[in-house]
Amino acid sequence: MTEIDPLALDRQVCFALAATSRSVIGLYRPILEPLGLTHPQYLVMLALWERSPRTARDIADALYLEPPTLSPLLKRLEAIGCLTRSRNPDNERELRIELTEHGRTLRRRAEEVPGQVVERLGLPLATLEDARDRLTELLAATRRAEPAGEGGDAVA
Repeated sequence: MTEIDPLALDRQVCFALAATSRSVIGLYRPILEPLGLTHPQYLVMLALWERSPRTARDIADALYLEPPTLSPLLKRLEAIGCLTRSRNPDNERELRIELTEHGRTLRRRAEEVPGQVVERLGLPLATLEDARDRLTELLAATRRAEPAGEGGDAVA
């Protein structure tokens, strides 16, 4: 009987996630290009299409981003006319983000993006929805997990 190597690349969840993430995001690039958006910018716009205005902190939390990572995305989206940034007069530390008319109009064109991604992947929608649900469970588990080095399974 052969021993299973716990460090084999094909047994690592982190590798499967990283490689899949790069590949799926790569599929988005040519679809988002006509919209003038990068994938990270698209995620910011998705958050704003759900609700606008929002605070920068709220968007960062929704996207699991650190504020310094979000800031250049917001600046670029403002520069291309998708949103405005303004300080809350009642709390100067709070940055309010709001869609512009161009940002709202862009949503109509972006409604075609999910269907194009599904088509390119060639998998049934139910399979993709199940994968999304499992990844969402995994994301929630990482939020509950103990800090690294305090136990856990050898296969990660």
